[in-house]
Amino acid sequence: MIGLEYILSLYNMQHIELAERLGIKKQNINLWIKRKQNIPKKYLPILTELFGIEEEYFIKELTEVEKLEIQKEKLKKDLKPIITNHEQQFMIGDVNDIVEVPVYDKEEMNTIERNIEKAKLVSRFKQAIEMVDDNPNLDTFKLIVELLEKSQHEVILHKTIEALAHYLEVLPDWVSTGPEQDEFESDLFEVLDDNNY
Repeated sequence: MIGLEYILSLYNMQHIELAERLGIKKQNINLWIKRKQNIPKKYLPILTELFGIEEEYFIKELTEVEKLEIQKEKLKKDLKPIITNHEQQFMIGDVNDIVEVPVYDKEEMNTIERNIEKAKLVSRFKQAIEMVDDNPNLDTFKLIVELLEKSQHEVILHKTIEALAHYLEVLPDWVSTGPEQDEFESDLFEVLDDNNY
């Protein structure tokens, strides 16, 4: 679905209403949505101002993450939330780091933020699985899914994954959940080193 179509449906705006706001015929909107014509560049800034959404989103096929980002922008406009504080969260990406994440006074905003993070994780998990067609580590992925389904709230799972992230240098050394974790990792690393891992 092209972004313009998704945005119109999210905002409950009919094609005729948008056409009137842009001073064009309804057929133009239909042609844009059906991708029979590109949206002329002169209308993109108007669409951005009208919806508060970046130009690129109107003309492309949207991912699930982008749809959630657009929903978030609409919620911001509708609810006018206030940031009550910030919490630290580890973000994996180009630079693995701890970032300050806003906490809003409206639970809908906090929920959409969590949903965006979940969608990003699902997307990255899919990419990791699809890296190689004949993935030799498929059994590992199966085990990860089983662990998440059956034991995701177990402390030992979290401690071990954090330790492996440090051991394999995915997490920087300075990121730690405390002295107990550091001691656990020290013991685990000794076992790994003794076995030449």
